[in-house]
Amino acid sequence: MTIEEIEAQFDAEWVLVEDPQTNEGLEVLSGKVLHHSKDRDEVYRTAIARRPKRFAMLYNG
Repeated sequence: MTIEEIEAQFDAEWVLVEDPQTNEGLEVLSGKVLHHSKDRDEVYRTAIARRPKRFAMLYNG
């Protein structure tokens, strides 16, 4: 998903993105959404359980 799609679909939520594509400033441009929730700790627990090699945590709010 692109960052625009993520922002539109997951308003006011924490999002775990696997294999994020970034620009030179390390801003996320796109990636695969693994999990999303309004509860930040839930998203962190999912990241620990799934152990993705490359990921980003975003708050869309």
